[in-house]
Amino acid sequence: MTPTGEPPGRPAVSEFDGRAGSWDDAQKVERARRVAEAIARAVPLSPAMAVLEYGAGTGLLALALADRVGHVTLADSSTGMLEVARRKIEAGRIDNARTLLLDLSKDPLPAARFDLVCSLLTLHHVRDTDALLRDFVKLLRAQGVVCLADLDREDGSFHGEDADVHRGFDRSDLGARMERAGFRGVRFETACVIRKGSRGVERSYPVFLAVASR
Repeated sequence: MTPTGEPPGRPAVSEFDGRAGSWDDAQKVERARRVAEAIARAVPLSPAMAVLEYGAGTGLLALALADRVGHVTLADSSTGMLEVARRKIEAGRIDNARTLLLDLSKDPLPAARFDLVCSLLTLHHVRDTDALLRDFVKLLRAQGVVCLADLDREDGSFHGEDADVHRGFDRSDLGARMERAGFRGVRFETACVIRKGSRGVERSYPVFLAVASR
């Protein structure tokens, strides 16, 4: 979802509203494609599946999965991001996708339940990750699957030293937290690597995909 810089769990919506129109650059599109392919390898997708992408932004990940599942819901707290997502859905005549304004740090759980809940670089922006993991369990149907793509533990250089975000995650620690939340069979793989640089120095940031069942 969007970074916290406001009270705990609250996304900086106005900042991301302003960035929504230019969000879909080539790097983000390719990143979402790679994560979607990793999900497709890890989970038997089918036309019967209902999918929720939480922190969907403009829906890059969910829309990359849309033609392999029954329905996708793109949930985010930024109205600007969701407006871009809606325009993409309309332009592409994607009839199995919808958007949902949702911030689980303060909104009630939606009534719908899903076969797959996924996110891409959302978890490290959420202050109370354990509460979010518990919500994901509740949002899944029996035998449902969660797929969380996020940064491995890093030194703070990805967003900058002053950013109010988690500096990635240790896979073992996150796996244990997912199990405590109610998931089982947690497994990890590297889905892609983000390369960022400044002043001629490029750094690599691995992105894991954590997969687990309800």
